[in-house]
Amino acid sequence: MLLRLRVLTISLASSILLLVVLCLGAQNLNDRHNLKLGFANSAALPSGFLVGISIVLGVFSGGSTAALLLPNSRE
Repeated sequence: MLLRLRVLTISLASSILLLVVLCLGAQNLNDRHNLKLGFANSAALPSGFLVGISIVLGVFSGGSTAALLLPNSRE
């Protein structure tokens, strides 16, 4: 249980760190795009920010999946 919590904490911390770096780096980008979300459009966001968000979500979902799939350590 402690190993699962440790893996989940590391995954969450690395995702937050990547998100902070992404937000700091995306401030000076001028090329902005809208996403069409069915019936609405998103705010104008830089394309690098959109790709970075998908990477951050992938890191977090991969880490949480790895934490859930760890075998039980019953001794």
